[in-house]
Order: sequence, then structure tokens, then C-alpha cells
Amino acid sequence: MAFKTDVSFLEKISIGATGTRRVFEDLKRLGHRPVELERGSMSFKIWKEIKIKRVRVPDVLCVGCGRRVESRAKTKLLVTMSHSVVSPERGWDFGLDDGDMVAFVKCSKIGTEPVDWAASGFVQYVSAKPLRAAVVDKKVFWEKPKGTEEGFEARITWPSAVASCAGEVVEVGKERLKLKRRGDGRLISLALEKKGIRLKPLVKAGDVFVEDQILASVVPVSTSFDCGKGMEARDYVRMIRSASLSDRYGAAKALSFFKGADIHGALVKKTGDARDHIYIRLEAAASLLKMGFSDSVDFFKSVLADEYLENRLECVIILGEICSDVSCRLLIEVLLDKAQHSEIRAGAAWALGELKNKVALDALVSVFDDIDLGVRSESARALFRLSGLFGKEIIKYFPKGSEDVRAGISWALSKSGNFSVKDLLSVMADDGARKWVAWVVGTQKQEKLVAEIEDLKDKDKEVYFAVTVLWKILSSWVGNLEIY
Repeated sequence: MAFKTDVSFLEKISIGATGTRRVFEDLKRLGHRPVELERGSMSFKIWKEIKIKRVRVPDVLCVGCGRRVESRAKTKLLVTMSHSVVSPERGWDFGLDDGDMVAFVKCSKIGTEPVDWAASGFVQYVSAKPLRAAVVDKKVFWEKPKGTEEGFEARITWPSAVASCAGEVVEVGKERLKLKRRGDGRLISLALEKKGIRLKPLVKAGDVFVEDQILASVVPVSTSFDCGKGMEARDYVRMIRSASLSDRYGAAKALSFFKGADIHGALVKKTGDARDHIYIRLEAAASLLKMGFSDSVDFFKSVLADEYLENRLECVIILGEICSDVSCRLLIEVLLDKAQHSEIRAGAAWALGELKNKVALDALVSVFDDIDLGVRSESARALFRLSGLFGKEIIKYFPKGSEDVRAGISWALSKSGNFSVKDLLSVMADDGARKWVAWVVGTQKQEKLVAEIEDLKDKDKEVYFAVTVLWKILSSWVGNLEIY
């Protein structure tokens, strides 16, 4: 991980998050009750200074049936996974039980930025048990580590025949699949053997298939699996006492979806268990707060003052998932506490943006005068996310704000576009404010505000002129021209 360049790492994170989000939605479509199990598996956020070593668990848990799903997004659809030859904790199946599922989904580039990826709507599932069996039976291919760019990870591939286009199965022979391509009806074939390893057909004659569907493999592949909805609160109460760390972790998170006095007691007990892993205790504390109980507030405060920055940051991120005034107030305290590490404060700003609570506006705006650029930057991004809901309220901070405060507000408003020209007319109290208003309006699409721009012309011809110049430049052919 440490060897990957920032852009390469962000792109890999984005592909993974995009794929996991698609798998999450597919599980809902199939009737499951999915929750994100591995924190951050659906997020594009990267924390650069403080590295968090989380509990290694699959990405998603179905609360209803207890099945866990590891998402594997691929730019080329293959049944393949990375495998560390150095650390057992980065082995392909570390943390996977035999009953867990691995979901494969293709992701495609849709833009120029590292985060510009879209996932196919077609998700395919493989159970961990046959994947392990194929490794034992030596029905897999191994590739050696590629070097420092990929962090010394090997690659293991389960041989499969994957459709390169949509079509229909014509014949399933002993040696090959005969297929008819959709559109032009061209006949194509796929071999049922790769490097001496036999593949088992997963289709029959007459079946219709889609692009990237796995048609034959050394492991069973399906597009769904049933949710038996057999898990109840008592099962998770029992699991939270399990010797398995991953079971306790999943149970602590799942119990917030149930009700009962025994659940409350189990979560309180686990939160106070100083012998257990801090992240399991945090999940139990989070479940209590999500359920409306205040028993865990003091524990959260203690972790926010923990000697280890990693634990503080994880606590901040968790609070950003709990939509309550209590979590919002705790995060505001962290953001405004200049004795805290700068990335912890920046994390609190980010988390407040996730909560989208109006109560956070004062704090977010106030730190634009902070000396730390990272804190200001995350506060601006958070304000951007809130401006979609509270644009008018944010504009009210503009008149009395310093130059840095106005800069942060202007950036957030410009990115969200949630304002009217009329709203901005009342805050042009001085030349500094007039310049920022010109920039905010001028960075919007002209057609969006063309009906309102006459109000600005009547109010302030100089600002109106500045806006029209910006529109002229930004809409010209050089407006988005890059030097590379």
C-alpha cells in the first residue's frame, strides 16, 4: 500500500468503492438487508497522515441472513484476487469464512479523474468454500508479485470463460462452448480448458447471456443467493460474545437493527469491556447511539482523547455515520479544539459534512480563519455538502466574514450552485464581497442564471460586467484547455 502513488491508490480505492456500492444495491435488489461491514469500503476518502489498521472483515453483511460478502471490482472481468506473499493478513481469503460470498463486478472508466468510474449492473457471486477447494486442488493460476508499484502482491486466478459480448448459447460440447453473438448472429466459441485445467460449463444450450457473464469456470458462479432471514437478535447477542473477533465485530454493528432490553445490555457490556478490541467497543458504542441511548457518550469522549491517533480518527469517522445532534456536538468540539491533531480536526470537519446537520454551520465557517490548511479545506468540502440543503443560511455568514471566511463560503456555494442571484445581492457590502460574488456567479453555467442576471445589472454594473467577462472566458474553447 505504501508503495503506490497517490493517483494510483486513489484510482484503486475508487474502483473498489464503486464496485462495493453496486454490490450493496444488488443485495438489496435480491431481498437482503445489507450494511457496510468493513468501514470505508464504499468511500472514496483517503486519510494521508494517520493510517487506520481496521479489523479485516468482508465488505458487506446481510443482517437478515448473516451472510457476508466481499466485493471485488474488476476493470476486466476475471475471477482473480491479489494475494500478499509477505503478510498473511493480506492473503486473498484472510477473514473469509467458507460460507461467505465473493462478488465480482466490472467497473469502467467514465471520465478523466481518478474517481470517475461506473460499475456494471451485472454482479456475480462465488462462495469462498469452492474458491479454497480449487486452490487446494491446484486448479488456479499464480502470478508473481509485480514489484514496488503494486506493493509486492501476487495474483491468483481461478480459470474461467467469460463472454466478451451478449448472445445465446448454441451448444455445450466436451471441449468448447458454441455461442451466437447478439446483433449480427456471428458464431463464436470458447474453450473449456485453460493451460490444462478443465472448466465446468455454467450454462446450457438455449441460455441467453450478457457481456462479462462467466459461462464456465473451475468454481460455481451465480447471479444471486437467497436471504433466509434466519438471523435474529438473540443470534447476534450470542455472536457478540464469540471468540471470533470478526463475529464480535459484525454482531456489534448488526445489533443496532434490532430492539430489546437484552440487546441494550449486551451492547453496554461490550462497550465497557476494556479487554476487547477498541474497534469492536466502538461499534457497540455506535449501535447504542444509533438506537437513541446515551450510555456510550462518555466512552466516545474518552476515545477522542485516546493516546493513539488512529483510534481517535476511527472514532471521528464512526460519529460521522450517526445522524444525531449528540454525534454532531461531539464532532464540533473536536473541530474547534486546536489542541487536537490537525488530521483529527480535519476528519471531524469531513464527518460533519457527512451528517449534513445545520447545527454544524457556525463551526465550519469559523475555522476558515484557522491556520491549518487541511482543516480549512475539509471544512470547505463539508460546507459544500451542507450548502445543497442550507444555501440561504450559509450566505448569511458572508457580510461579516473575513477574507478567508468569504473564500470558503464562496467556494462551497460555487461548487453546489444552490443559490439565487437575489440571495447574493444583499451581501455585497464592500468591494471584497463584490469580488467574491462576481466569482461565485461567474463560475456557474450562464444558462442557469440568465433569467436572474438583470437583477445584478440593476444593482451593480461593475459586478455584472465582471460576471459576463468570466462567462465569456470560461465558455470559450480555452476555458477547460489543459497544458498536457
